[in-house]
Amino acid sequence: MTGLIIAGSILMLGISGILFVNFYPSIGGSHSAEKIETFKKSGHYQDGKFTNLIPTSLDMSLGKFTSIMKDWILGVPKQTPDKPLPVVPVDSTTLALKDDSLARVTWFGHSAFLLEIAGKNVLLDPMLGENAGPHPWLGPSRFSDGIPIEIAKLPQIDAVIYSHDHYDHLDYQSVLKLKDKVSRFFVPLGVGSHLAAWGVEKNVIHEFNWWDEFTLDNLQFVCAPARHFSGRGLLDRNTTLWASWIIKSEIFKIYFSGDSGYGSHFKDIGEKYGSFDFAMLECGQYDMRWESVHLLPEQTAQAALDLNAGLTMPIHWGSFVLALHSWKDPVERLSRKAEELGVNIITPIIGEQISLNKTIVKNNDWWVSWN
Repeated sequence: MTGLIIAGSILMLGISGILFVNFYPSIGGSHSAEKIETFKKSGHYQDGKFTNLIPTSLDMSLGKFTSIMKDWILGVPKQTPDKPLPVVPVDSTTLALKDDSLARVTWFGHSAFLLEIAGKNVLLDPMLGENAGPHPWLGPSRFSDGIPIEIAKLPQIDAVIYSHDHYDHLDYQSVLKLKDKVSRFFVPLGVGSHLAAWGVEKNVIHEFNWWDEFTLDNLQFVCAPARHFSGRGLLDRNTTLWASWIIKSEIFKIYFSGDSGYGSHFKDIGEKYGSFDFAMLECGQYDMRWESVHLLPEQTAQAALDLNAGLTMPIHWGSFVLALHSWKDPVERLSRKAEELGVNIITPIIGEQISLNKTIVKNNDWWVSWN
C-alpha cells in the first residue's frame, strides 16, 4: 500500500508538472511555422535552435549537476542581505517633466531600468514583480521591499526593450500591468510570441536579429549579439534569440548587455559602435560551472574596456538569489578589478536617478557597510 501511495504521488506530481508547463500562461507562447521560417534566415539558427557566435555548451555532466545540487543544499554565507536593501522612492512628477537634452537612468534592481533620453521613456528588461519565476511559489523574492515606483504611476512608455525571455528579465505579471501604457516592444527574434500570448497587440511588437538597426524619431537602436541562451519551459531551450542593445541619441551612446558570457562580441561591438558614454554590464549570478553564459566580475571590467565605455554600471545583482555567491560579491570583485584596470564604475542605490548630463565624481559605495 505504501508503494502504491508513493507511486501515485509521483504520478500526480508528474501530471501536475506537465499541465503547468503546457497551460500556465507565464510559460509564454509558441511560434508559427511562418515565424520559424524567418528564424532560419537569421544566420544563427540550426536544427530548431538559435546558436551563439562561438561554441557554447550548457551540457551538464552528472558530476557537475551533483556538485551544483550539493552547493545549493548547503547554501552560501551572506547569499541574501540581513535586512531589505534600500530603495529611493521616485516621484512620478519628476518623470513627467521632459527635456530633450536630458539623459537619465533609474535602476529598479537586477537588470531593470527606466531610461529617459531625447524626450522619451524607455524601459529595459522591466522585471518589476516580486518573484523571479514562473509562479510566486517557484521563484526567489526581491532583496528590497518593493520597487522605486509602482507600474501604475509610471508615465507613458515609448518603448520597452527585452534582452531575452528568462523569468528574471521577461516577467509575465509585469507585462500584463505595462502593456496598456507601452507604445512599442522591441525584442530579439521569437520573444514576441510570448508577448502576443499575453495579450500585447501584435502591431506594437517588433522583433530583431543581431546587428539590425532601426530608428525611433531621434533615437537609433541596434540589436547586438550576446553569448547566452533562452527558454521558459522544459522543452523550449534556445527557441528564441537573446541579445544586447545599443541606444544612440544625438548626444549619448548607451550599451545594455542583457545576460552574456565573455566573448569577442564585446570587442566587435566596441570597434563598430564605441565609444559608449554609459554601459550597463552584467555582473552577478555567475559561477565557474556556467562561466560561458554569465560574466565573472573581472570579465565585466574587461568587457567595459572592450566596449571603450566611459562609465560602467554593474547590473544583474542586488535583487535575487540566482547563483552561489554572496549577495555583494559581484560588486566587491568588480570594484577591485575596475580600480586595477582603470575602469570607471558607478553603483547607485536602487531608485537613485543618475543624470548622464552631469559629471559623476564619486562612486556610491552604499553596499560596503550593508550586511
